[in-house]
Amino acid sequence: MNRSTAAIANTAAKPKKSSYFKSRWNAPLAGYLFISPWLIGFLTLTAYPLFLSLYYSFTDYTLMQPMKWIGTRNYERIFTADPRFVQSAKVTFTYVLASVPLKLIAALFVAMILSKAVKGISIYRTAIYFPSLIGGSIGVSLLWRNIFGVDGVFNKLIAVFGFEGKGWITSPDTALGTLILLTVWQFGSTMVIFLAGLKQIPNDLYEASSVDGANKVTQFFRITLPMLSPILYFNLIMAVIGAFQMFTSAFVITNGGPMNSTYVYAMYLYERAFSRYELGYASALAWIMLLAIIAATLLISYTSKYWVFYETDTGGRKRK
Repeated sequence: MNRSTAAIANTAAKPKKSSYFKSRWNAPLAGYLFISPWLIGFLTLTAYPLFLSLYYSFTDYTLMQPMKWIGTRNYERIFTADPRFVQSAKVTFTYVLASVPLKLIAALFVAMILSKAVKGISIYRTAIYFPSLIGGSIGVSLLWRNIFGVDGVFNKLIAVFGFEGKGWITSPDTALGTLILLTVWQFGSTMVIFLAGLKQIPNDLYEASSVDGANKVTQFFRITLPMLSPILYFNLIMAVIGAFQMFTSAFVITNGGPMNSTYVYAMYLYERAFSRYELGYASALAWIMLLAIIAATLLISYTSKYWVFYETDTGGRKRK
């Protein structure tokens, strides 16, 4: 074979650059086409409003006047001259610190009960999970308000045992507690996730520990909790994020009262945006909430190395 013939053969064997790049482009193009509905929705309904609200937070934007750039003045007002911000933040943090642990404890407790092999257990699981499907609705909030009203079912129930009832949602000392109780009652989704995690724990661990003389309490703290720690970590983050954004129950049941005892942060943001039409100021409040949620999530993630254990962890790896 002479040189000219070899050159022609090599040229025919190699794909053309244009066809090569075309094939390289067509391969991911099909994937982009498949995810385009989600991608378009994310860009138009999430990313664009997110960064637009960030821009608004640096403006004096109301529906009644033209937009005006004011820099960080909204944030300065919030942190230095806004007592309502301080009050709503205090109520929200109290709500988060009280409702999240109680909800996780209740969910884990019920999940451990429902993990037992009992006849008709699927019916019990469905009945307990069902309130979580409607727990955040306005109808349930109205029902909760009637239950804990002066003439509500709860007062009639405790009257049977000789206790005198009161208006639980009209008292500043107990109004926030009724909202926390409603949140704890909505543990269905968290319970299902815990239940799935409990099913993944090998029963051999419990049998071996029983042979070594471990009781139920020891098994819970030495086996169940460590094995469930990744699921507990996930549920904790999701519960914290949801608690920071709590709005419906406070708005419907107490409307922030009495005496602002249930005036959560989301209600204050709603008031600024849709009652006073101060959209720039409300955008700044929204970004402060977002940063608070991010800070709480990062704090939980940082501390997770002390209490979250994975199957990939080995005894030789030292956890700091």
